[in-house]
Amino acid sequence: MKIVLFGATGMVGQGVLRECLLDREVEQVLSVARSSVGQLDPKLRECVVPNLSDLTNVEPELVGYDACLFCMGASAAGLSEEEYRRINHDLPLSVANTLLQQNPAIRFQYVSGAGTDSSERGRVMWARVKGATENALLRMPFKAAYMLRPGLIQPLHGIVSKTKLYRIIYAVIGVLFPALKVLFPKSLLTTEDLGRAMLEIAKHGAPKPVLEASDINALLPPTPAAS
Repeated sequence: MKIVLFGATGMVGQGVLRECLLDREVEQVLSVARSSVGQLDPKLRECVVPNLSDLTNVEPELVGYDACLFCMGASAAGLSEEEYRRINHDLPLSVANTLLQQNPAIRFQYVSGAGTDSSERGRVMWARVKGATENALLRMPFKAAYMLRPGLIQPLHGIVSKTKLYRIIYAVIGVLFPALKVLFPKSLLTTEDLGRAMLEIAKHGAPKPVLEASDINALLPPTPAAS
């Protein structure tokens, strides 16, 4: 299986990339990002694109992929609705259109967020915008499209968020995560969990197109036994 990954330098994307490189069924991973992930691996190819809204010059590099894992996004903090929409709506749709032209049978996964507003009419700006993004992606003629809505995600394996606010939040609640995981086992995920679940969807699909945290947890394959 060949995977194209958008956002491999972010917290979620780092976790997804790690799981892709560890998975024996993944033959190749193409990271498309504004900067290098800074890793060397026989499976990993990189396509550094300063302006991700225009992939015209790299379209030949995007041919032949089975799944796209779209993990890019930005926090709403400090952004106007127009700015937030440009990053979290216009960009993923532009990428999706380009990938469809190059790979008509591709499976597309979009990491959205818990609380996303599918009606597109709610009072919470970010939720409306992400709802509009999800709806637009689901209308596109992919082989299959899945919208993932994780809530709290614990970064593992030395992964950290690029957003200062999130780093502070994770530092504060990180020590509580094991207890929270026991209390709310279906609602919390780690970066490892999310990466493994996305690979499971890439290989086998999922029972429905919009997946909340509990749905994502339910898709997790058994943890590989230690050798």
